[in-house]
Amino acid sequence: MRDTKLVASIREAIVQSGLKDGMTISFHHHLRNGDYVLNMVMEEIAALGIKDITINATAIFDVHAPLIDHIKNHVVTKLQTDYMAASVGGVISKGIMDTPVEFRTHGGRPNDIAEGRTPIDVAFIAAPISDPMGNCSGKYGKSACGSFGYPLLDAMYAKKVVVITDELVPYPLVDWSVSEVYVDYVVCVDAIGDPNGIVSGTTRITRDPVGLVMAAQAVKVVEYSGLFKDGFSFQTGAGGATLAGAKFLKDLMLEKGVQGSFVMGGITSYLVDMLQSGCFRTLLDGQCFDLKAIESIRTDPRHQEVSIYQYAAPDACSSIVDSLDVVFAGATEIDTDFNVNVHTDSNGSIMGGSGGHSDICAGAKMSVIITPMFRNRLPMIRDHVTCVSTPGKDIDVVVTQGGIAVNPKNVELKERLMAAGLPIVDIFELKEKAERMTGKPQPVPHGDRIVAEVISRNGGIQDHIYNVL
Repeated sequence: MRDTKLVASIREAIVQSGLKDGMTISFHHHLRNGDYVLNMVMEEIAALGIKDITINATAIFDVHAPLIDHIKNHVVTKLQTDYMAASVGGVISKGIMDTPVEFRTHGGRPNDIAEGRTPIDVAFIAAPISDPMGNCSGKYGKSACGSFGYPLLDAMYAKKVVVITDELVPYPLVDWSVSEVYVDYVVCVDAIGDPNGIVSGTTRITRDPVGLVMAAQAVKVVEYSGLFKDGFSFQTGAGGATLAGAKFLKDLMLEKGVQGSFVMGGITSYLVDMLQSGCFRTLLDGQCFDLKAIESIRTDPRHQEVSIYQYAAPDACSSIVDSLDVVFAGATEIDTDFNVNVHTDSNGSIMGGSGGHSDICAGAKMSVIITPMFRNRLPMIRDHVTCVSTPGKDIDVVVTQGGIAVNPKNVELKERLMAAGLPIVDIFELKEKAERMTGKPQPVPHGDRIVAEVISRNGGIQDHIYNVL
């Protein structure tokens, strides 16, 4: 029986874990753009001369730009992730890796870990608080990040688990999320990250009049969809227009006296406000997007932490996304077959990823995409998207400032919305409207080298991303 799992440094933990060339390590992104841990671990791995590492990370942010040098030096030779910010994605898009990036969904990643398709040799968990045996949580400490939904599966299935914390407390920690039974080593460092980096510019309500108009129309779609009644469930993305939609939905629920069963997410202060106002009975939280959400999950028992496996794994006995009624999500492009792109910009350069987009759209009874007809003089409605992130079969409604398009599969929904007097238009009409304002875009040139594979939530190859020229 070990009386402590404490080791003196990250380097010592790496050595004791037995990490060798060719192995796979994992990270989670609850500290988002404030994370220090991935960079600290990779610096030590490089210093130890270890090469040919696969990184399986729930997300890669701009703060992780030092990865580029590790890729060029062949310390890292493969990346598996659900999301990749532009600073790293733009370089990857130029073809610097010999092996394509594997993009999964938030549900597909833990599913593949649990099924043994993507085994992890060493999981590194950035823990805002831990005891010496590795019971740890994201709810407390100076670097608190809230829900700990992502590392739970990594801890359960990795061969070795290293907890890295900047707040060590006596055993046992009260109210842990990851249990000591999965943890091999604990390291205490000065700082695991900057909690202010949790909040990004995409987690605030838009002030753009066009975005506000679209959000208001999206709520009208919900109101007249037939799903808006006591007990309905809801999730929204963290983009400015979708968050505005959540705010307007709150107003409607209070006006009509409707109380929903649960709201799911990435939880923001806007969703916390809906809980506190009585709009929903509970919040189900896989990750917190701002500091008010962190405070809520720490103090309100109605705000429940859930694993991302429970959230969206397609092979689980059941998952939360399959109980969703309505979801709001965004898009960088959408085409006339209702396929959505959230992986690349319109020039084909990687700047995002599905995250939970594909999962919630597949599970919900009604998925609503809120997107403008054009951005920066580029039309968002295309003949074909640059990359299929979420297939059109899982999209129900597209809301733009030029009208609302309903997927032809949803005849009854279209009739309901038309009867309510909403501005329903054909998706081809939206495309033509956009092109009249912007001109018809030229095909995006790309090379013949695959830089990333987009893997569907069920495990098949959904699309390829090619190198930019």
